[in-house]
Amino acid sequence: MGHPPAGTTRSAAGRVRIKRAYEPASDGDGYRALVDRLWPRGVSKEKAHLDAWVKDIAPSTELRRWFGHDPERWDEFERRYRAELAEPERRHLVGELAARATHGPVTLIYGARDTAHNEAVVLCAILSAARAAAPDPHAVHQKDAGR
Repeated sequence: MGHPPAGTTRSAAGRVRIKRAYEPASDGDGYRALVDRLWPRGVSKEKAHLDAWVKDIAPSTELRRWFGHDPERWDEFERRYRAELAEPERRHLVGELAARATHGPVTLIYGARDTAHNEAVVLCAILSAARAAAPDPHAVHQKDAGR
């Protein structure tokens, strides 16, 4: 999968997007959630235009330090972070974001310089997969169609 150039926003299924904290907010962002454990350097709360700071969904401090944004460690980082997200409390937070995405756009905000190797990329993939697997609440079920 190709990665967008720095400074661009990536969208998955039109509902879950990722965006750097240093990019301006836009009307199409919908629900804006910072998914970093640490506040992005030099970004004011006013400029961030956040609806939530979900720092407990971020990688653990240990994992973040181990990764160090080293692309050579990306595959292992992604595997370990997915395992962390499977823990009950974090799974609940992922579920909350997935539920929001069923009602409108969700933009995952992150501060990393690397637009291809950060936790928002992993979260976006997970939320997009959950959204694709979720039944369409507006679809008519086969057994109900004949009634």
